[in-house]
Amino acid sequence: MQITRQADYAVRAVLYLAHNGDQRTATSMIAEKQRIPPSFLAKIVSQLSIAGLLHTSRGARGGVSLARAPHEITLLEVIEAIDGPIQLNECVGDTGACSFDDDCPLRPVWCDAQEQLVNKLKGTNFADMIAKGQNSA
Repeated sequence: MQITRQADYAVRAVLYLAHNGDQRTATSMIAEKQRIPPSFLAKIVSQLSIAGLLHTSRGARGGVSLARAPHEITLLEVIEAIDGPIQLNECVGDTGACSFDDDCPLRPVWCDAQEQLVNKLKGTNFADMIAKGQNSA
Protein backbone atom coordinates (compact mmCIF):
# COMPACT_ATOMS: atom_id res chain seq x y z
CA MET A 1 0.00 0.00 0.00
CA GLN A 2 1.24 3.46 -0.82
CA ILE A 3 -0.41 6.79 -0.09
CA THR A 4 -0.85 9.05 -3.08
CA ARG A 5 1.56 11.84 -3.90
CA GLN A 6 -1.30 14.24 -3.23
CA ALA A 7 -1.71 12.91 0.33
CA ASP A 8 2.05 13.13 0.88
CA TYR A 9 2.01 16.76 -0.27
CA ALA A 10 -0.97 17.44 2.01
CA VAL A 11 0.90 16.05 5.02
CA ARG A 12 3.95 18.17 4.16
CA ALA A 13 1.83 21.30 3.77
CA VAL A 14 0.07 20.77 7.11
CA LEU A 15 3.40 20.06 8.82
CA TYR A 16 4.82 23.28 7.37
CA LEU A 17 1.80 25.23 8.65
CA ALA A 18 2.09 23.56 12.05
CA HIS A 19 5.66 24.88 12.28
CA ASN A 20 4.35 28.39 11.54
CA GLY A 21 1.89 28.41 14.42
CA ASP A 22 -1.15 30.67 14.02
CA GLN A 23 0.22 32.91 11.29
CA ARG A 24 -1.25 32.82 7.81
CA THR A 25 1.11 31.63 5.11
CA ALA A 26 0.88 32.25 1.38
CA THR A 27 0.33 29.11 -0.64
CA SER A 28 3.18 30.22 -2.90
CA MET A 29 5.52 30.05 0.11
CA ILE A 30 4.31 26.58 1.07
CA ALA A 31 4.67 25.41 -2.54
CA GLU A 32 8.20 26.76 -2.75
CA LYS A 33 9.44 25.49 0.62
CA GLN A 34 7.83 22.05 0.27
CA ARG A 35 8.51 21.66 -3.47
CA ILE A 36 4.84 21.19 -4.33
CA PRO A 37 3.56 22.29 -7.74
CA PRO A 38 1.42 25.41 -7.00
CA SER A 39 -1.58 24.25 -9.02
CA PHE A 40 -1.51 20.91 -7.23
CA LEU A 41 -1.25 22.65 -3.85
CA ALA A 42 -4.32 24.77 -4.64
CA LYS A 43 -6.39 21.61 -5.05
CA ILE A 44 -4.94 20.12 -1.85
CA VAL A 45 -5.64 23.29 0.15
CA SER A 46 -9.22 23.29 -1.11
CA GLN A 47 -9.75 19.68 -0.01
CA LEU A 48 -8.17 20.28 3.41
CA SER A 49 -10.30 23.38 3.86
CA ILE A 50 -13.48 21.48 3.02
CA ALA A 51 -12.43 18.82 5.56
CA GLY A 52 -12.15 21.54 8.22
CA LEU A 53 -8.39 21.22 8.64
CA LEU A 54 -7.37 24.58 7.13
CA HIS A 55 -8.63 28.15 7.09
CA THR A 56 -8.10 30.09 3.89
CA SER A 57 -8.42 33.79 3.21
CA ARG A 58 -7.93 35.80 0.05
CA GLY A 59 -6.46 39.19 -0.56
CA ALA A 60 -3.25 41.02 0.25
CA ARG A 61 -3.19 39.68 3.81
CA GLY A 62 -4.64 36.34 2.85
CA GLY A 63 -3.15 32.93 3.12
CA VAL A 64 -3.62 29.58 4.74
CA SER A 65 -3.51 28.56 8.40
CA LEU A 66 -4.48 25.53 10.45
CA ALA A 67 -8.10 25.39 11.55
CA ARG A 68 -7.10 23.66 14.80
CA ALA A 69 -4.02 23.39 16.95
CA PRO A 70 -1.32 20.99 15.65
CA HIS A 71 -1.93 18.57 18.54
CA GLU A 72 -5.57 18.27 17.43
CA ILE A 73 -4.81 17.24 13.83
CA THR A 74 -3.77 13.66 13.11
CA LEU A 75 -2.01 12.10 10.16
CA LEU A 76 -5.08 9.96 9.59
CA GLU A 77 -7.33 13.02 9.18
CA VAL A 78 -5.06 14.59 6.58
CA ILE A 79 -4.55 11.41 4.58
CA GLU A 80 -8.26 10.53 4.61
CA ALA A 81 -9.20 14.11 3.64
CA ILE A 82 -7.24 13.55 0.44
CA ASP A 83 -7.36 9.81 -0.28
CA GLY A 84 -10.56 8.81 1.52
CA PRO A 85 -10.80 6.03 4.10
CA ILE A 86 -7.82 3.70 4.33
CA GLN A 87 -8.64 0.24 3.08
CA LEU A 88 -5.93 -2.35 2.55
CA ASN A 89 -8.26 -4.71 0.70
CA GLU A 90 -11.90 -4.40 -0.31
CA CYS A 91 -12.87 -7.33 1.93
CA VAL A 92 -11.89 -5.37 5.04
CA GLY A 93 -14.73 -2.92 4.62
CA ASP A 94 -17.24 -5.16 2.88
CA THR A 95 -17.51 -8.81 3.86
CA GLY A 96 -19.59 -9.56 0.75
CA ALA A 97 -16.80 -8.37 -1.57
CA CYS A 98 -14.98 -11.69 -1.50
CA SER A 99 -16.30 -15.03 -2.71
CA PHE A 100 -14.50 -16.73 0.19
CA ASP A 101 -16.31 -14.48 2.69
CA ASP A 102 -15.74 -15.65 6.28
CA ASP A 103 -13.80 -18.75 5.18
CA CYS A 104 -10.87 -16.69 3.94
CA PRO A 105 -7.67 -17.12 5.98
CA LEU A 106 -6.35 -13.76 4.68
CA ARG A 107 -9.21 -11.51 5.79
CA PRO A 108 -8.25 -11.51 9.51
CA VAL A 109 -4.68 -10.58 8.54
CA TRP A 110 -5.86 -7.68 6.36
CA CYS A 111 -8.26 -6.49 9.05
CA ASP A 112 -5.58 -6.61 11.75
CA ALA A 113 -2.99 -4.84 9.59
CA GLN A 114 -5.46 -2.12 8.67
CA GLU A 115 -6.48 -1.62 12.29
CA GLN A 116 -2.84 -1.24 13.35
CA LEU A 117 -2.11 1.23 10.54
CA VAL A 118 -5.20 3.32 11.23
CA ASN A 119 -4.45 3.40 14.97
CA LYS A 120 -0.85 4.49 14.32
CA LEU A 121 -1.94 7.29 11.99
CA LYS A 122 -4.76 8.33 14.34
CA GLY A 123 -2.32 8.39 17.26
CA THR A 124 0.20 10.61 15.47
CA ASN A 125 -0.49 14.32 15.55
CA PHE A 126 1.42 17.21 14.04
CA ALA A 127 2.61 18.65 17.35
CA ASP A 128 4.26 15.31 18.14
CA MET A 129 5.98 15.25 14.76
CA ILE A 130 7.32 18.78 15.26
CA ALA A 131 8.61 17.89 18.72
CA LYS A 132 10.32 14.73 17.44
CA GLY A 133 11.88 16.68 14.57
CA GLN A 134 13.32 19.29 16.93
CA ASN A 135 14.72 16.64 19.27
CA SER A 136 16.61 14.98 16.44
CA ALA A 137 18.15 18.22 15.21
